[in-house]
Amino acid sequence: MSVAMPETVWPSVVHMLADAARRRPEATALVCGDESLSYAEYAACAARFARELQAAGAGAGTRVALLMDNSLDIAIATFAVQAAGAQLVPLNPAYTASELMPMLEDAAPAAVVFDSAIAGVVRPLLARSPAFAGTLAIEIGSRARRLGATGERTALDAELPLPDPDSLSTLQYTGGTTGRSKGVDLGHRAVAVNVSQREALLPTRPDAERVLAPTPLFHVYAVSMGLYLAAHARAMLVLLPRYRPQAVLDAIAGHRVTLLAASPTILTGLMACEGFAAADLSSLTLCFSGSSALPEATLRRWQEATGCGVVEGYGQSEAGPVLTYNPRDGLRKVGSVGIPLPATRIEIVDAATGSEVLGTGRLGEIRARGPQVMRGYRNLPAETAAALRDGWLYTGDIGELDADGYLYIRDRKKDMVIVAGFNVYPREVEEALCAHPHVREAAVVGVPDAYRGEALVASVVLASGVPPTDIDLIGWLAERLVRYKLPKSVRIVDALPKTGVGKVDKNRLREISREA
Repeated sequence: MSVAMPETVWPSVVHMLADAARRRPEATALVCGDESLSYAEYAACAARFARELQAAGAGAGTRVALLMDNSLDIAIATFAVQAAGAQLVPLNPAYTASELMPMLEDAAPAAVVFDSAIAGVVRPLLARSPAFAGTLAIEIGSRARRLGATGERTALDAELPLPDPDSLSTLQYTGGTTGRSKGVDLGHRAVAVNVSQREALLPTRPDAERVLAPTPLFHVYAVSMGLYLAAHARAMLVLLPRYRPQAVLDAIAGHRVTLLAASPTILTGLMACEGFAAADLSSLTLCFSGSSALPEATLRRWQEATGCGVVEGYGQSEAGPVLTYNPRDGLRKVGSVGIPLPATRIEIVDAATGSEVLGTGRLGEIRARGPQVMRGYRNLPAETAAALRDGWLYTGDIGELDADGYLYIRDRKKDMVIVAGFNVYPREVEEALCAHPHVREAAVVGVPDAYRGEALVASVVLASGVPPTDIDLIGWLAERLVRYKLPKSVRIVDALPKTGVGKVDKNRLREISREA
């Protein structure tokens, strides 16, 4: 099955928002709690904040980091940064200072926009390094200021500046195989074309959709399948400040949501919620699932309980982020992540060299090419060269294609664990454990988890001295890592299983951890 690209492909997502504001100025664009904005107000706020950034020196050729929870402000700021010509750097506001420092040093932002709730983390962090001497700190109060809404607006202010489509749009940080986060450079055309590519397989109804994005807008999935999708469809986007299952159910019923950007964790959590059986989900027409593998049992349970279909897709930050999806109209295969988007090629190659193209039904590394693929990793030429070879993005995932061209994900080549949709690299957790004075060795693996998709299990060999308990070690990690990186359990062991060459045998460790 092949699908053609839609006729309209925007040069940037900012062009897309500007068009929506012209076509539907009075329609509700954003809702968060008891606050809302029309499309005219949305675009005007983004335009004004974009000009504030430009005036402060955070325009073309710079980067602007966002450390914000879900709100109207993060939606405005996402478009405003790009409209200003700067590169957007979305970061998790729950990160600790030790997690943020290397990413901010790598990004070297001209400005950091952050919620007042985390000012106690961000301001000392920026003051700690001379590298941030010229960085503008923009603190946003919870309701004290709506971005771009202060002062008198002129007609010029209300007109969204449009970025150079050939410049950089987003710097999306993702986990690194060495424990260092990698900054993915995406251009404006790559980000915008991916919206249109997705639209080809999952067509929306212009002016008629109501979209719920319950996950954080610093995450690439929520931005692609929530924020940008809604603007493209000129739809109402409903944001939740925090994900809570009952809040999702209430929002679907209260706002008559038609499209839900979900994940396996969210679908599982909703079905386990006490209010699920009585919830009115009749307005839903389709649910998207991404971020991690969707168990077949979860998909079938959801569809049987709600009557609403679920389409599963596949992608990664390096791919803009979407590569494949099961089509809205057409054959959907349970267990598959669908077919390639228009103008996208997917091949399976041997995992050892990546040079031999494998046939139908054979397992190998997934490689992809298309206009949505990244330009490379910021400041990491060697890792860029390893990931981008001869025009192909080597994903590091293991899969196979069936006779109809549907892709199935079977495993990951790289040592990554996806916890509730978030990429976690065990090396980072291991390094944090090994920094404890009484830990001699540590190894972390992912195991299947009914709620999170995967969970982390740590195995620790203690050094001599007063031994810490597993609870002590979890507390140690909690001071250094964001919550979703914390292991579900910490096992104190006498020794770690090793291979014949002395490396930790993680395959054996996974078996042990699953059985524990």
